[in-house]
Amino acid sequence: MTSNSNIKKRKKSFNIDAPLHVTGRTKYLDDLSELAGTLFAKVYYSKIAYGHIESMDTSKAATMAGVIQIISYKDIPGENQVGGIIPDEPLLAEQEVHFIGMPILIIVAETELIAHKASQLIEVNIQAKEVIIDPIEAYQRKHFLSDPIALKMGDTDSSFLDCEYVFEGRAESGGQEHVYLEPQGAYAIPNGDGSIKIYSSTQGPTAVQRTVAKVLGVSMNKIEVDVNRIGGGFGGKEDQASPWAAMVALASFLTNRPVKYILERGEDLQMTGKRHPYRSRYKIGLDKNYKIVAFEGQYFQNGGAAADLSPAVLGRTLFHATNSYFIPNVTVDAYSCRTNLPPNTAFRGFGGPQGMYVIEAAIHHAARKIGIPAQLIQERNLLEEGSEFSYGQKTEACEAKNCWFQAKNRYDIGQLESDIKQYNADNKYTKKGLALMPICFGISFTNTMMNNARALVHVYSDGSVGISTGAIEMGQGVSSKMIQVAASNFGIEERQIKLETTNTTRVANTSPSAASATADLNGKALQDACKQIISRLKKLLVTKWDIPKSNVLIFDNNTITSKDNQHSILWKDLIRLAFQNRINLSAKGHYATPRINFDNTTRKGHPFAYHVYGTAITTCTVDCIRGNYEFDAVQIVHDFGTSMNRAVDLGQIEGGLAQGIGWMTMEELIYNEAGVLKSSNLANYKIPDIYSVPKEVAVHYLETAGSDLAILKSKAVGEPPLMYGIGAYFALCNAILAYNAQATITYVAPMTAEKVLMSLYS
Repeated sequence: MTSNSNIKKRKKSFNIDAPLHVTGRTKYLDDLSELAGTLFAKVYYSKIAYGHIESMDTSKAATMAGVIQIISYKDIPGENQVGGIIPDEPLLAEQEVHFIGMPILIIVAETELIAHKASQLIEVNIQAKEVIIDPIEAYQRKHFLSDPIALKMGDTDSSFLDCEYVFEGRAESGGQEHVYLEPQGAYAIPNGDGSIKIYSSTQGPTAVQRTVAKVLGVSMNKIEVDVNRIGGGFGGKEDQASPWAAMVALASFLTNRPVKYILERGEDLQMTGKRHPYRSRYKIGLDKNYKIVAFEGQYFQNGGAAADLSPAVLGRTLFHATNSYFIPNVTVDAYSCRTNLPPNTAFRGFGGPQGMYVIEAAIHHAARKIGIPAQLIQERNLLEEGSEFSYGQKTEACEAKNCWFQAKNRYDIGQLESDIKQYNADNKYTKKGLALMPICFGISFTNTMMNNARALVHVYSDGSVGISTGAIEMGQGVSSKMIQVAASNFGIEERQIKLETTNTTRVANTSPSAASATADLNGKALQDACKQIISRLKKLLVTKWDIPKSNVLIFDNNTITSKDNQHSILWKDLIRLAFQNRINLSAKGHYATPRINFDNTTRKGHPFAYHVYGTAITTCTVDCIRGNYEFDAVQIVHDFGTSMNRAVDLGQIEGGLAQGIGWMTMEELIYNEAGVLKSSNLANYKIPDIYSVPKEVAVHYLETAGSDLAILKSKAVGEPPLMYGIGAYFALCNAILAYNAQATITYVAPMTAEKVLMSLYS
């Protein structure tokens, strides 16, 4: 066996990537050496949001020196289709264009500069049609990307009749640009036998492999996808990396030469989808003790021009519509609306933040009208052990109240409130606000079949180890965790293990690195592979030492020892012995999450392996003359389970929090009525910088038993912390109300400085 305390004794700050990052040695897609003869691709895209292609003239571009080929949909040997869930998205436009940025042609040239200049010589005449950018208008016209979905528990109609308080309102949350450091891109190399190897900046190598095979009209075994690491993804490279890989693969297939395409930042901003904007309606009913009796919500998702992952995102919105609260009567329904914007896609939280924001807005609305603090309603409705969600699953090992009360006590909420009250009394033109934000986030892909993974392990004859998994490193530290898993199982040092690139030939049929499930799924598969090898090694030692099979063997500190301490052998000596005895020192592990299920007919089931809980206390200060604001502190108690790497997990908390605050306060995507993205560069689309993040971020690691379905009982930490950022919105609301108790709060996020200023004097 591996010592139960083995992982606890290891360096919890281990991070294999940190030295590479700080020394500039990290290798991304564009750092790969280019083969001789490499060509470069460039997309010519639509400048019209919706219209019919009347004519096209590529003659000037085609005859330009250095231009090798201009590719249209007519040149595609397979299917002109890159839609993942629903086949509604052509790789290249045929007769119509449906959004600004929709690819029409691919220019292939000897250099990037030639390809760029050639794109400016192409003339395409498009007859414009009426554009829709508002999801409510799309809903009214019944322009849907998929069928509406709903969840229901209890009877809201009759329950509202018995409520002491009933409030209705609207809430709106904006989109969000991923702003990954590495833009979309891919590099395709033909192998000479009809197969192609693709280096892709993707979260989903198998999705790329499947899409490219479809476009080229070949079997998947002809396409090899390799990923070393990517420079950030946040969901933006889960599905939307596939078209760029398909384009370079198509160009490589047609020219029989290597082809590369790394998008310019402006292209990436214009052509790729964002977090889904939502327009929502709510109705909330409470009894005289402020218990929420009933809740109804309608969610109108702006999906853009094609489905992409919108149906799945919509589902998770409903799964998280009641956040961390038990509400006995719930009716929520949601609509994915088709508009003439780039197809929106996965983003950290995957629809969950949009749902949580609406219930928090409803609670804040109710508290204002009743004249009580919102936290009173929040506290009285927190989930307990065995509470049922509207989708049928019940809480297990529920930490909602534990996180809430530990946060209040640890950070002395009473003193915070007293200090804020005194500050607001002493200061006329600056006001402070405070808000609490509990979270409950389900961990698993909501499409049950995606919850599986494989891993390949080789132990070499010198005792060194090579591991391959389906996990993609994108800055979240999963590579470090995979090495820790192997090291803890074999009882060796992390330095003895090499993590290979993620490759569809070594590890096939992978699920994307998404849904906060990457470490759990791939770590469990890796654990399985390690245990297979350990089992063979144990059998060898049982024979060599002539001991009972029941004798426990401990793998730790590069030594294998019998529990009675009568026998021991060094790891490297055991491996040499196993090699001499022709023992198989390789293994392929597999893991499929048990128990999870969901019936799309009844809309009930157990879709999540477990839930992650937490509570954040956010305080802010608003300049009531200018509308500017700053966040004084965010103090968090978070349910990590038993964290296997505190340094990595802390980075995820801090990064997720900053990204959530950005979404809620300053990241404003603006499209005009013609579908033109006005916030089209990083000069007018603002993301949080060092001056925008909280002055203090305090994180308390809530030590719990964790979950057996979490790798080494260390709970997932990728997406849950983003939702803490929602508290920033309501802290600002409360600061505004401290200045003007009659201020109009419209629950339209993001709460930019301009909106703060207008609300202060509304």
